[in-house]
Amino acid sequence: MNFDYLIDNWRRVLELTVDHLELTAISLALALLIALPLGILVTIAHATSLPVMGGLGVIYTIPSLAALALLIPVPGLGLGRRSAIVVLAAYAQLALVRNIVAALRGVDPATLEAARGTGMTWGQVLWRVRLPLALPVLIAGLRIATVTTISLATITAWVNAGGLGSLLFDGISRDYPSQILAGAVAITTLALVVDGILRIAERMTPASRATR
Repeated sequence: MNFDYLIDNWRRVLELTVDHLELTAISLALALLIALPLGILVTIAHATSLPVMGGLGVIYTIPSLAALALLIPVPGLGLGRRSAIVVLAAYAQLALVRNIVAALRGVDPATLEAARGTGMTWGQVLWRVRLPLALPVLIAGLRIATVTTISLATITAWVNAGGLGSLLFDGISRDYPSQILAGAVAITTLALVVDGILRIAERMTPASRATR
């Protein structure tokens, strides 16, 4: 394997790694703002499960390049980071909502009943009891969505969204295998590091430590 490009241009690779991580973080933050209310809705209103999960499943089946292409003519989006963020946030919904629902429904009903017995309102039970107990599963879902988003963000370089994908696209257009390898190594390393950090965070939650 030829690592010349990675060695000679490590500052550029590091800069693009930070850019890639920023793109992922913004997309996931937007995704969570949508997924958390949806997950809570599906948890408390079972009748919404089929249409919500079915709709998210349809979105997830749309090829990523096709989704990006469809957003290019949309006013306010076009080429660049905005279209990438919209697509990445949309693709993260299925994993996030599914895990949020599983986490919230997995909390022991006896614990919830005991909390209600102390006089807590529905909202207090949700924020003070249900969500903290569901946190390990929630972080596990976030970990899956994050790693997936890091990988998918590579494709968004096609619409000039930046990130490590630009190394791959530039390397392919220039027939420069060393540059392609540098991008692949950087993306893989980033995904593994973030996955490891979130695994540690998952184990450090109070609910996880209480079960040890």
